[in-house]
Amino acid sequence: MLHWRAGAEGRGALLTGDIATVAMDRRSVSFMYSYPNYIPLNAQAVRRIADIVEPLAFDRIYGAWWGRNIGTDAKAAFNASVRRYLSAIS
Repeated sequence: MLHWRAGAEGRGALLTGDIATVAMDRRSVSFMYSYPNYIPLNAQAVRRIADIVEPLAFDRIYGAWWGRNIGTDAKAAFNASVRRYLSAIS
């Protein structure tokens, strides 16, 4: 992941690559350890990512795949996605 402080017209952007991929709904992200092997990321790793991302300011997420971005209120979407993911794998 890369935090681009000046991105989104100065509101900040997160470039997530494929570890926190923007879902098809463009309102959430999900977490994967290995896409080719369909291995989800474990809870400990997702919590660690969430802890690292927490102090960052961002309003947009650019995902790894074409057109898979969250255009506004991305930090709230990211945080909600972490909670949803952890609940789903618990």
